[in-house]
Amino acid sequence: MFSIFESEETKRLKTHIINLGTLAKIDGHLDSAEMEHIISIGERKGMRPQEVKNLLSSCENIKMTMPNNDLDRFDQIYDLVEMMLADGIVDDSEMDFCIEIATKMGFRKSVVGILIKKITTGVKDGLDRDEIKAEAISFLELQ
Repeated sequence: MFSIFESEETKRLKTHIINLGTLAKIDGHLDSAEMEHIISIGERKGMRPQEVKNLLSSCENIKMTMPNNDLDRFDQIYDLVEMMLADGIVDDSEMDFCIEIATKMGFRKSVVGILIKKITTGVKDGLDRDEIKAEAISFLELQ
């Protein structure tokens, strides 16, 4: 599916969008709020809405390409948590998926649950992304 001529950054972005779609579909359906959220993330990263939709409709057997630095890893986990919260219902399987992806990205299992909880609480409390990121990064530096 991914071209051998695509940059690693493009491959990582597409994998991220697919991860978001996988999380959104984990409860059996992709509702319009979840789709709009994924599209907005794609647009923020330079993708057109139709590119995002096409990617989500044809994503099978794709090899994951993980981010290679902590800030990108945090941003992707943040987006996953936002996606988990998008429909207002946090399903156990969605939480498990976030934990699994965070662990695959290289976060230690011992801090993943706390990191996801910090992001979840920050989003629910209306903090902006940079505030949540600063708090999470200071937490991670202490670990």
